[in-house]
Amino acid sequence: MFNSPKQPPLVFDPHTQANFYIVILPLSLDTGTQIDTSTPHGKLVFGIFASLAEFERELIAERTKAALAAARARRRLGGRPRKMDLPTLKMAMAAMQDPTSVVKDVANRLNISTATLYEYVNGDGSPKELATKLLNK
Repeated sequence: MFNSPKQPPLVFDPHTQANFYIVILPLSLDTGTQIDTSTPHGKLVFGIFASLAEFERELIAERTKAALAAARARRRLGGRPRKMDLPTLKMAMAAMQDPTSVVKDVANRLNISTATLYEYVNGDGSPKELATKLLNK
């Protein structure tokens, strides 16, 4: 197949009816080799690398989705645990029903932020959507 040890292999392309040599160039990532995208060969190499990168990214996304689905099947939800639990919610609702209570003091007493408190309870002590979900569990 080789004409000499130094000459690359000659390949025939049936589509173009042409012979060409396959030259494999060593690509060292340590030396900062650059791809010249102004040439057709550089555009081809850049396109191949871009396609490989996109393929790898989609593989990672696919594996991540599969792992999350498997975790959900095992009833493992993941994520940060909620600060508000049922007893804290009931105390927050009772405290917020008192018109003299100060929201910041209620939140500090329950060891939650005012944003978390308002996420679950209205100013009059009535439950919001998240609180209703927690109460119905």
